[in-house]
Amino acid sequence: MTCKLALIGFGEAGSTFARAAGWGERARGWDILPARRAIMAELGVVAAESAAEALADAPLVLSLVTADAALPAAQDYAALLAKDALFCDCNSVAPDTKRAAAKAVEAAGGRYVDVAVLAPVNPARMAVPLLLAGKAASEAEAALRDAGFTNVRVVGDEVGRASAIKMIRSVMVKGLEALTDEMMAAATAAGVADEVLASLDASEKTVPWAQRAAYNLERMTTHGLRRAAEMEESAKTLVALGVPPVMTRGTVYRQRQAPLRKDKQA
Repeated sequence: MTCKLALIGFGEAGSTFARAAGWGERARGWDILPARRAIMAELGVVAAESAAEALADAPLVLSLVTADAALPAAQDYAALLAKDALFCDCNSVAPDTKRAAAKAVEAAGGRYVDVAVLAPVNPARMAVPLLLAGKAASEAEAALRDAGFTNVRVVGDEVGRASAIKMIRSVMVKGLEALTDEMMAAATAAGVADEVLASLDASEKTVPWAQRAAYNLERMTTHGLRRAAEMEESAKTLVALGVPPVMTRGTVYRQRQAPLRKDKQA
């Protein structure tokens, strides 16, 4: 079958999208981890033997790696892209990081698209909100909808605009998780956790704070290392804007420590 898209990275996002969309052999994937290439085969996605094989003639590429690998992936694989391929960088990194990636992709003849994923891919799957920015954003919107994504919106033609929205929003979202972790650690140590949570319930009646605290802590212990890498990029975003990322740097620390504490308790 003709390759419709290539997936660079096949972690939670790549495997979730492939399973939900049922791409099968219309998609080719590449991941540096052999175990993930085995999962591709289970889902019917063509597991390429190399990045070059995955990208050879793919008109649409989704980069779904970790934040720290986003720029190296763009730089290393740019020369392997088909001419005019849409390179959708879906990774959570700072606007400056995406602009550097765009420079590499466009110099090699590809079309770079800044994509911000605004919610966890589970349970949203193909309805996860995607913001697009870049000169080829409109073409990418059509291609992504054709691939099965249903919640796609163009926010501008300047690379970095979508990621700016994502990174600045993350200061609040991930920051609240980290603040919850710090609050609960202190409240538990003081033996007043129930009273603290009850007092928060009294001032906010949306979701009970016991439920919210449990949810935030679970997200951190499960995804803290990945989220810490993302928050490093949020800190870069604030620095570029002239805003000292005091709380954001604290969030990086708390997110990074949470999985380590879980490992010690296991």
